[in-house]
Amino acid sequence: MSLELLAAQARTCTACRLAATRLNVVFGEGNPDAQLMIVGEGPGEEEDKTGRPFVGKAGQLLDKILEAAGIPRESIYISNIVKCRPPANRVPLPDEAKTCTTLWLNKQLELIRPQIIVPLGATACEYFLGEKVSITKIRGQWLEWQGIKLFPMFHPAYLLRNPARTPGSPKHLTWLDIQELKKALDSLGEKPSRAIKTVSQESLF
Repeated sequence: MSLELLAAQARTCTACRLAATRLNVVFGEGNPDAQLMIVGEGPGEEEDKTGRPFVGKAGQLLDKILEAAGIPRESIYISNIVKCRPPANRVPLPDEAKTCTTLWLNKQLELIRPQIIVPLGATACEYFLGEKVSITKIRGQWLEWQGIKLFPMFHPAYLLRNPARTPGSPKHLTWLDIQELKKALDSLGEKPSRAIKTVSQESLF
């Protein structure tokens, strides 16, 4: 099994109600040998149109956050808990999340074997931790899932709703978190297929 074959299978999935309203399955994209995997909640409108994860406003902000820390997007793998857009961007229902993670996300994780997983927002964190969580309480903490380092962060959509950069604000905390994540990535050592840029100065996103 390869990611390409798994993605092809996912594009024809009709296992839950989300298949009836989607335009495209948003399987995920990035480096199949990535050390870091970012997992969001689900596709939005732009993602549903294009079939690519994190390409709307939240995705554009995520790109700026990664760039600010010197983490090339092409060096990591990005996906979501569910691969089809929930109507009106609602939170995925428990049965939708369970179906999609069982069929697709778990297999992605097995194939990519990331050393660090960053769940963005409470919905993604709840999948890995198996319980309701407050993202404001657990973000920036090193946790573990099946022997893999877990580092929860705010979802960029939350940062768009809270744009202040004052000390203690979500954006300020995210800047601290992404620097911590970069240090952890650097300590892992590079794989042959990736190259991490060096941060020369702080870049506010």
